[in-house]
Amino acid sequence: MIRANIAWRYALSALVAAGCLTATLPEAALARVCRGITIFGGADDGEDELGFCLDSGRQGGRDRYKLRIPAEKLEYSVQQFVITYPDHYDGSFDVELDPEDDPDDQKVEVRVGRGDSQRSVLLRDVVWDEENHRIEIYPAEPVPANQKVELVFHRVRNPRFGGMFFFNSKVYFTGDVPLLRNLGVWILTIGV
Repeated sequence: MIRANIAWRYALSALVAAGCLTATLPEAALARVCRGITIFGGADDGEDELGFCLDSGRQGGRDRYKLRIPAEKLEYSVQQFVITYPDHYDGSFDVELDPEDDPDDQKVEVRVGRGDSQRSVLLRDVVWDEENHRIEIYPAEPVPANQKVELVFHRVRNPRFGGMFFFNSKVYFTGDVPLLRNLGVWILTIGV
């Protein structure tokens, strides 16, 4: 009888532990969403698809977006970054800059370089044109050519409804004809 009680206790303990692990698995699985393989609905040319990472990727929740641009896409120094997104994306961005904070403590960052040599550049202004579904980032000085760039948005509110959202990356190059140059697309998947 005593052995049966002990066996039931072990079985119950194992069942509770397995239940806890199973309950936390979806949360852990959504902890970081990075670019993966896009089977349907991707960019026409695989070269146009850019890398990204979202801290959570949950619909309706707070998030941080890290939108990456490889060095080979930036042939010239960049004086302005422009991001356009679809009208069905109803998330929100906190783009207010605090002049008292360091560049790496802002709500929007432009990080240049790789690994330990990565640094945040000083931004002159960030404009979120909600009506036209556009974000404009103005660095204080042009971002050097042939450098890996990561555009980081802290305190993003994800859309209430998940889906696939095409964020287009465009730039104005320094000394170039003043036309927006398309660099590629980030295909963000939220809540999927």
